[in-house]
Amino acid sequence: MGLGCMGMSEAYGPVDVGEARQTLLHALERGVTLFDTADVYGMGHNERFVGDTLRPVRDRVVLATKFGIVRESRGRFVRVDGRPDYVRAACDASLARLGTDRIDLYYQHRVDPDVPIEETVGAMAELVAVGKVLHLGLSEADPQTLRRAHAVWPISAVQSEYSLWHREPEDEVLPTLRELGIGFVPFSPLSRGVLSGTVRDESAYDADDFRRSVPRLRGEHLAANVSQLDALQRTASARGVTSAQLALAWVLHQGADLVPIPGTKRRRWLDDNADAAQLTLTTADIDALATAVPRGSASGSRLPELAAASNRAGTTGQEIACNE
Repeated sequence: MGLGCMGMSEAYGPVDVGEARQTLLHALERGVTLFDTADVYGMGHNERFVGDTLRPVRDRVVLATKFGIVRESRGRFVRVDGRPDYVRAACDASLARLGTDRIDLYYQHRVDPDVPIEETVGAMAELVAVGKVLHLGLSEADPQTLRRAHAVWPISAVQSEYSLWHREPEDEVLPTLRELGIGFVPFSPLSRGVLSGTVRDESAYDADDFRRSVPRLRGEHLAANVSQLDALQRTASARGVTSAQLALAWVLHQGADLVPIPGTKRRRWLDDNADAAQLTLTTADIDALATAVPRGSASGSRLPELAAASNRAGTTGQEIACNE
């Protein structure tokens, strides 16, 4: 189990800085070693925060960060950038913010439709050659792009959203990754926290919470999905675990090559999530989950309309920078 760190800087309401810092350190105590951030999270704040907090234990952790989504100073999305010069400049900027001499896992956050993936990954490979980066990754890339990228330099990991509510990676992405020997890092394995069962309606969100823009997590769609949350809760209660633990255990059950990165900024939820790694699911559990949360049954899109449309076009909007 890894830890998504984005929420410590933006997207999910106010942050208790002291608690967030303690959550990072507590995660390591619980055996979590993969910490995921990005240059776009909090406009650089998240990299600085994570890097500063983990600096005393730097050699015990795996730092993963991402580049490629460009936002203006107020946070508005500008473009996706995969140009080689930008790759090199973004890496140097991330190293400075993280306060480290190398990035353990460096992802392209979204694929730039205007730059051949061979050029982008070629520049990323140069970073490996000079020791600034150890391993390369891609996020939300399609199978064809993955094959082309992997032919340039070995891709170690791919991030995509994956949960009981979003199982599309099973169709083509996961088989391709397994064929090529690439690891899978599911983000939003709890569907942005909603599969934990703690959200019943939009009143649970702060005014600027990112989830207010996600169709699946608001309005009539959220109301329709609450019945599934109830079914998930009943299944979890029968096992004596929480809904979040059961949903995370399901993701972990899909293979040893999966390392989910649920995000949290509080030790309480970190412990809850970490305990899921000790839960073994039976055939009866899997059958019960298939009944409680059938594939494709979630109401509403997982992405805001603008983001979904631009994602289909091969680029992105600001909203889909949220890999948690």
